[in-house]
Amino acid sequence: MPNSSIPAPILDALGLADPSWRPHLEAGLRAMMDADPAYLPALAGDDFLPTGGRLFAAFSLPLQHVRYVLVGEGPYPRPESATGVCFMDGAVGELWSDTGLSKPVNRATSLRNFMKMLLVADGQLNVGDTGGAAMAPIARAAREGAFIQTLPALQDKLTAQGFLLLNASLVFRKHVAPVVDARAWLPFQRAVFAALGKCREKPTLVLWGKIAEQLKKVPETEGLPQIHAEHPYNLSFIGHEGMHKLFGPMQLLRPN
Repeated sequence: MPNSSIPAPILDALGLADPSWRPHLEAGLRAMMDADPAYLPALAGDDFLPTGGRLFAAFSLPLQHVRYVLVGEGPYPRPESATGVCFMDGAVGELWSDTGLSKPVNRATSLRNFMKMLLVADGQLNVGDTGGAAMAPIARAAREGAFIQTLPALQDKLTAQGFLLLNASLVFRKHVAPVVDARAWLPFQRAVFAALGKCREKPTLVLWGKIAEQLKKVPETEGLPQIHAEHPYNLSFIGHEGMHKLFGPMQLLRPN
């Protein structure tokens, strides 16, 4: 099926993807057209998140640099939060307050627990005591420059480690059940994982919660290494030893 069958606004959004991804993403879009010729044209004329042409923003990391794939469910359901990159809430700026994590981080339960898991993995926090009193001295040190200051800085650190921050469904629409959009994007995901499976060094899938079950529908993931954990909205995620082992050496919260 020629590219002209893919709606122009969808193709235009590929401009934010690294050129190494372009043929694979186009193949995925063609597969979507084959599976349901009406879906992408309807999407192109609809209101969806993320806005601003950021549909493929996750693919700014060159294919050959991908070492890990962190898979989220879908974009945040708020325009200011949905960035086209999983787990990175665009409404969160500063990570710290004077006494602990910032209010936006504390409101974002999964991000809060992810931050605390990183602090435990780095030896800064005791897994048995992650409350306000324990966080206060860490926050003071952070404000003095011991740790990175913003969520965009954390995203940059993850990208530098080779993380592709991918959502199972690339869009969110208020009037469409997320499972419907996720199902429509499965042919696209197959093309993405087929490309990753051909990398010289096969990237590791980092799967949290129910996402692991969804990816079982994608045969192309079978040959890729996988690390599983509960979703970070669970408090138990903070103490997950597998996550400590993975993220500890990366020192994502350190400024250098």
